[in-house]
Amino acid sequence: MSVSESDSASVPAPVSGSVPASGSVPASGSVPASGSVPAPVSGSATDSVPAPAPDLGFSAAAFVLALLPRLYVAIAWAREPVWDGHYYDFGARRIAEGLGYSDDIVLGGRTVWHPWCHYPVGYSGFLGLVYRIFGHVKATLDPLTWASAPCADLELKTHGLSETDLNAPFEVGSVIGLPRAKLKDIIAHMEKAYCGTLAVDFLDCPSEIQAWVRDKFERETGGLPEETRKKVFSDLVRTEAIEKFIHTRFVGAKRFSVEGGDAIIPMLEHLVSIGSQRGMQEVVLGMAHRGRVNVLSTFMHKPLDLIFAEFEGAHDPNQGFVADGDVKYHMGYSMDRETAHGKVHVSLAFNPSHLEAVNPVVCGMARAKQRIRKDNRDRRNVVPVLIHGDAAFIGQGVVAETLQLSQLEGYTVGGTIHIVVNNQVGFTTSPQYSRSSRYCTDVAKALNIPVFHVNGDDPEACLRALELAYEFRQAFGKDAVIDLVCYRRFGHNEGDEPSFTQPLMYHLIKKHPTVREIYGGKLRNEGLITEADLSGALEKELDRIQQFLDKARKENVKPKFFAFEGRWKGLRRPSSEDMFRRVDTAAPMDLLQKVGKALTTWPSSFTPHAKLQKLLEGRAKMMETGTVDWGMAELLAYGALVAEGTPVRLSGQDAGRGTFTHRHAVFHDCNTGARYSPLATLGGEGDFAVYDSMLSEFAVLGFEYGNAITDPRALTIWEAQFGDFANGAQIMVDQFISSGESKWLRMSGLVLLLPHGYEGQGPEHSSARPERFLQMCAQDNWIVANCTTPANYFHILRRQIHRTFRKPLVLMTPKSLLRHRLCISDADEFLTGSTFHRVLWDDAEKGHSELTLRPDAEIRRVVLCSGKVYYDLLEARDARGLDDVYLMRLEQFYPFPAHSAVKELERFRAADIVWCQEEPKNQGAWTFVEPNL
Repeated sequence: MSVSESDSASVPAPVSGSVPASGSVPASGSVPASGSVPAPVSGSATDSVPAPAPDLGFSAAAFVLALLPRLYVAIAWAREPVWDGHYYDFGARRIAEGLGYSDDIVLGGRTVWHPWCHYPVGYSGFLGLVYRIFGHVKATLDPLTWASAPCADLELKTHGLSETDLNAPFEVGSVIGLPRAKLKDIIAHMEKAYCGTLAVDFLDCPSEIQAWVRDKFERETGGLPEETRKKVFSDLVRTEAIEKFIHTRFVGAKRFSVEGGDAIIPMLEHLVSIGSQRGMQEVVLGMAHRGRVNVLSTFMHKPLDLIFAEFEGAHDPNQGFVADGDVKYHMGYSMDRETAHGKVHVSLAFNPSHLEAVNPVVCGMARAKQRIRKDNRDRRNVVPVLIHGDAAFIGQGVVAETLQLSQLEGYTVGGTIHIVVNNQVGFTTSPQYSRSSRYCTDVAKALNIPVFHVNGDDPEACLRALELAYEFRQAFGKDAVIDLVCYRRFGHNEGDEPSFTQPLMYHLIKKHPTVREIYGGKLRNEGLITEADLSGALEKELDRIQQFLDKARKENVKPKFFAFEGRWKGLRRPSSEDMFRRVDTAAPMDLLQKVGKALTTWPSSFTPHAKLQKLLEGRAKMMETGTVDWGMAELLAYGALVAEGTPVRLSGQDAGRGTFTHRHAVFHDCNTGARYSPLATLGGEGDFAVYDSMLSEFAVLGFEYGNAITDPRALTIWEAQFGDFANGAQIMVDQFISSGESKWLRMSGLVLLLPHGYEGQGPEHSSARPERFLQMCAQDNWIVANCTTPANYFHILRRQIHRTFRKPLVLMTPKSLLRHRLCISDADEFLTGSTFHRVLWDDAEKGHSELTLRPDAEIRRVVLCSGKVYYDLLEARDARGLDDVYLMRLEQFYPFPAHSAVKELERFRAADIVWCQEEPKNQGAWTFVEPNL
């Protein structure tokens, strides 16, 4: 490196605290590939006319400045025990170049310092370190080839060693528990640790996690107990048998076989076994369709006669109610697994064809279950497990969104165990066309967590990977990822021909033995099972399964999907009439005053922002005068519910303060930054929670849906920053929220708050697209509303909990009305006797207008409308003195309040009726309202 005066001034000094910890490595990308050392450039100063002798004073200063960073590198890496206390040419050059420096100091075109010593004995240290970095590259992971991939970084010659050095002892062995071991023994130990059928990619992790992984991999561990190994074989027999049975008895039927990835079943069994020993009480499982039928039957113990009844076409999804049902490989299930150490409740979430959409749902379910079980702190007793496909895990954006939620205060579940069933193909697309990274799991590296890669044809290694993932999750409270490298025995489904697009792969697969055959042969050779066990176990299991098919055909078994048990006990499915029955949602004055006081006071040690203090003083005055605005009405609704014992959870982008500075559910101390939540003082721990979410709609809404379907006794709310942002979560709306009850009988009381209104902010921040939600209305699947008064907003929120059933609520919420002088409600509209109104009258009848309307018989026009446009019409009509025009509001679109609307319209028999909306004709509610009118 040539050093000039300007260059020397910019050489960075060593950074305090930046010396790598023992066993750590340079930052990612700092170790170039083998052979990347730059050669001298022909024609440079070193092979042309010699430069004049440099000034000695300048040269000395430049020499010292150039040497300092090199000394820092040397000292830092000398502390690495794997270095044997030596610095060698090749390895040191690679490290130095990674920090931006070459090994030579050049002044005036002459090399004046060559600081690295040439001790081949030191190369062994770097070789040992590199096994930790690159061991997974050489690992035997592909069950179709059982071959190690070449890795130049692990070759002796790369590190200045040869076969003659293999019998030489090296002190570096002490680092791995083999002091003064021969080089060949060190290499054998590291290859066994990192290059077998189980490997780990962990060098992106913090030092404490690296140390944990090194200890787990480099320390000798005993094998599985004999009984566990026999159970693994039994699990594989059952796994293969159900697939073969369905394949021959229901020819051509889609089941999305797990064959090739059979090890997933003993892995799940092992999780229940080891987890129950360590206090795990519940597993929440999510997966797409691949292997789902097998998981349902073999792991979830769903009765086989029910499964076969579904294959036979039995279909009774409604159980007396209107419902559509879904295909068998989308269905969920739950049950208690009995173990020697107690019960473990296992839930498999329902899932649509959108492969990874269930990920945040499962995490939301787990979060709610942790709250219910009082596992909110350590989060060790409820464990979420997600089973992915390789192409989907790297390709679907919701995966990255869900991973990013994992360590956030409002969304952490103490870590999710991810198992990627890596078929090495996505439908018909090979990996080189479906991802840019080496591994399908590389998206998880953003979390700085280890990824365990394992050969799916080695069940014992698979169980070890599962156990490591579980232990890591319990130790660090973070996600753990397993890359289960396997194959797909058939096509995407059993009727597909995979050799059209992967002929070479399927040539190998057709000749490849099953996991049962491979593992059974191993146990037979070791004397753990007999040849009769190996050959007869499958036939015996097939005969057992046949009995359930006979039963299904003989007894006309019908599926049953849903029971109101646990947290759902006491709730029910509503009739159409129930959707229109009045519900007592009023609150007594003393309760509202209690909530109001909590909302407008703060601890003496707390310093609120001056503007916030002024706003709170205004809210206190509201409680005195009895006129309440939108923001205060919302917080009164939440506070009253919390005081009554109902937990409330609100999340969304900027939800704590509110996008439009209207909520202030959380105060921030101006001096310390500390947060204070006034509503949290009204209930127990966690009874009121508001979270500012990450900039995600898809995953966050899915998370809240999972919360809502798990705990119907809590009010769960998701707010879009602007209503149009909800289209970022359209899959959740379409596949889960609007249709979950019809497909799976999964009910929820989830609330969507979607700011809506045309106020000149352009096309992106005006419309929440109510027409889209109205188009999906059918079979009383949800409620769509557009309230115009604070009191009606208060009541519709409370109605979600005070009803004896649960329906999602899609609510268009205001922006400009948050501070509109006419958008207020009187105290009596919240108190005993008040309720939610689906149709609201003209404010001129309530005294909120200076205009006096003519008698009903003289009204010439009734203008039906909804939302903000009502106030635009009100002000314009009053300004023009049109006392023969009546303004009527639809507060609830769906279910359409026909009875209430007709009752009000009958008053104006001489009037014509028109509909007015602020949205264009092809948007808004017009196309929905017109047929009903």
